[in-house]
Amino acid sequence: MPRPDAFAYFYYMLTIAAAMILRVTSIWPSLDPFNPDWVLLVLIYWCIALPERFGVFTAWWVGLLTDVLTGRLLGQYALIYALMAYFSIREHRRLRQFPIIQQCVFVFFCVLGSESIIFGTESMKAGNRLSYDFWYPVISAALVWPLVFGVMRYIRVVTRIA
Repeated sequence: MPRPDAFAYFYYMLTIAAAMILRVTSIWPSLDPFNPDWVLLVLIYWCIALPERFGVFTAWWVGLLTDVLTGRLLGQYALIYALMAYFSIREHRRLRQFPIIQQCVFVFFCVLGSESIIFGTESMKAGNRLSYDFWYPVISAALVWPLVFGVMRYIRVVTRIA
C-alpha cells in the first residue's frame, strides 16, 4: 500500500478552509439565503473520492470546527457531517459510477437531511414554521454540485492525490 503524500493533508485542509470561508462570507447580503453548505459539499466529495483517507471521524472534527465558526449548538454540525460522511462512504462505489445528475440528487437528499436536522433542533428551542427559505440552500447545493465536483476533481488531479 503506498504511503500517503505529506502534502495531501495540506490540500485536504486547504479545501476545507476555503469551504469554511465561503460558508461565512457574505458577498451579496440579498443572496445569503441561497448560500449552500460548502463544507458539506467538500466533505461529500472527499468521502466519495478517497473514503479510506477521509472518514466519519474527520467529518466529525470538521463539524466541530464549523460549529465553533458559525456559533451554532456545539455538536450540531459534527453530528450532521458525520452522518452525511457515513452515507457518502457507504455509497461511494455507486456514486462514482453515477452520472453527475444522479450525484446531484444524492447531494440534494444529503443537504435536505442536514437542513432538516438543523430545523428540528431550532424548532426544539422555539416554535418555527417551515418557510421557503428552508429550501433555498438545498436546491442551490444540488445545482452547484457539478461546479464543486469539477473544481475538487481538478485539484485532486493537479496535485496527484490518490
